[in-house]
Amino acid sequence: MKQNAILIAAALLLAPSLALYAAGPDYQSKHLAIGLSPTRPAFSWFSVDSLGGGKVDQNPVLVETNTVSAPGLKLGKPFTYTLNGTPVWRATCGEKTLTLSSDFVAEAPPFTLAFNQRSNHATLLGLMKSGERRMSLPCVLHMPDMGSLRITGDSPGLMLDYDARRHAKPSFVHIAFPPASAERRHVEYRMEVVAIYPQLPGVETDTLYDGFRRDWLNIFQVNPRLQMLANNASSDPCAFTLFEYSSLARHTPPLADGLTCLDLVRMTLDRYIAGAKGYGQIGYGAEPTGADIIGWKTPWTSLDSLPSFLIAACDYAEGANDLPWARANYDKLAAWGREIFAADKDGNGLIEYPGTGNYGDRPLADKRPANWWDTINFGHEDAFANALAFHAATMFSALARKLNHSDDATFFAEKAARLRAAYAPTFLDPDAGVLAGWKSADGKLHNYWFTFVQGIAITYGLLDDKTANSVMDHLLAKMQSAGFTNFSLGLPGNLVPVKKGDYVFHDNAPEIHGVPRLENGSDGFQYYENGGATGCWAYYTVAALYKLGRAEDARRIFHPMLAGYARGEFQGFDSSGRSRDWRDWKGGGHGYEGLLVDNYQALLAVLDDAKQHK
Repeated sequence: MKQNAILIAAALLLAPSLALYAAGPDYQSKHLAIGLSPTRPAFSWFSVDSLGGGKVDQNPVLVETNTVSAPGLKLGKPFTYTLNGTPVWRATCGEKTLTLSSDFVAEAPPFTLAFNQRSNHATLLGLMKSGERRMSLPCVLHMPDMGSLRITGDSPGLMLDYDARRHAKPSFVHIAFPPASAERRHVEYRMEVVAIYPQLPGVETDTLYDGFRRDWLNIFQVNPRLQMLANNASSDPCAFTLFEYSSLARHTPPLADGLTCLDLVRMTLDRYIAGAKGYGQIGYGAEPTGADIIGWKTPWTSLDSLPSFLIAACDYAEGANDLPWARANYDKLAAWGREIFAADKDGNGLIEYPGTGNYGDRPLADKRPANWWDTINFGHEDAFANALAFHAATMFSALARKLNHSDDATFFAEKAARLRAAYAPTFLDPDAGVLAGWKSADGKLHNYWFTFVQGIAITYGLLDDKTANSVMDHLLAKMQSAGFTNFSLGLPGNLVPVKKGDYVFHDNAPEIHGVPRLENGSDGFQYYENGGATGCWAYYTVAALYKLGRAEDARRIFHPMLAGYARGEFQGFDSSGRSRDWRDWKGGGHGYEGLLVDNYQALLAVLDDAKQHK
């Protein structure tokens, strides 16, 4: 086993010299296509179509170059590798299945699969121990916009080696199947093509839902160097997005026997409870992790981070019916909740961020705004983060009551009630008829017609129905007058330009991150967070319309989005080299992640749509 570990480590060290493989597959069906390297146990082609449409012509595999295979290793038929004439690895293919079997031979190398991350942001979904880049079986290999394979082993305790890097050139995801050993003289890994999504009437035969069926899992990506759910397999775990994962995990069928997406949420929560940090928290990136991360240098934790944790914890405990976990971790959960509301410094019911949000107090790398929208000057009293705090308090109050913590149940119910009472009077802009994004420390409202602010406030019940319908009437009218009609791109976060004094200070061109040079912000508009179109947070606008019974308004936005998901247009890179997680209103790419999982929470709205058909 020590020799195997050395070989695996050598393969990983050579990963930056990987090159894209271009030869054809050795086996192909409507669900699966694979090719095998002639020089080492490795895939040279790996493509999957979970929907069985035969779309297996995309090959994101990287092969290791400038390396020498084990002496005496040969590939023969049928798909058998021998070492000095003795079979060591055999691949067996079926219409939807692929089996790798290994018999013990001393110094046998692992069977490897490496992806060029720019071609596909593949990930393994399963459980990992803290500090180990190994994933337990069963797990799922998910390839966004292509499909999924469930991976199982023939004996307990089997694990895959798993790594990913975005700052390597090229960026990669690397998986290694360890061979049989002297202790375990035969091992077998079975991969089965699957499509995992909530079963709903009508979605099986309607091509509009192809993206829903194939890409429901796109929001789940495990970073192997941090053993946590993250923006993608080589990107940051963001504290303020964990509740997005849990919102879909509650509705996701099991990934495999004994493994659910809620288990991935629990694994990530357990890391945070044990002291791990995520982007958005004080200290994230201060200690070396070996992962390619962007540190949070701000001296304050964002206002939406702890609400995200608390909502995710409630989703997990309720969704998995794991009250013992909630009891064991109750003190930490309650501490998160109390810390949230300790930020109500003036006692008016709303939580406040130390950043002023004043016009001209522009975000910097070492002083980020209050929430996920980290290039916009959200500060002081933030409508988005306060909506999350309200939802977190409401959910945790119910959980506390279930766990017989009646005092806490009352405490958090009262906090939620006071926040709701203060919310509309504080944030509703009487001149525009919609909610402003934030009220700065100098008492001014900052309203850029944020679509997601209206949506999340209505979805979580912070506005009465009359006010909510009026707000949506004004928002949809503004969207039409602003000229945004291509809903296949998602939704802009804001419908008017964010002015220079309320946008991040940066020296790059406006079209890179929407940073305006003009005071009115118009030169940065439609780029990145300054009005760029995205699937990120669009869920709440659509869900709000469904909640209000305005199904036709919701479908007018959401069904074109579903068509975009079916075409695979919310990730990857366009001809400009920029990624499609953010686009201008003509569809040009203005993102950088390649895959940003927040784009896929909107698929949750399929469930809201289904309720309207009942």
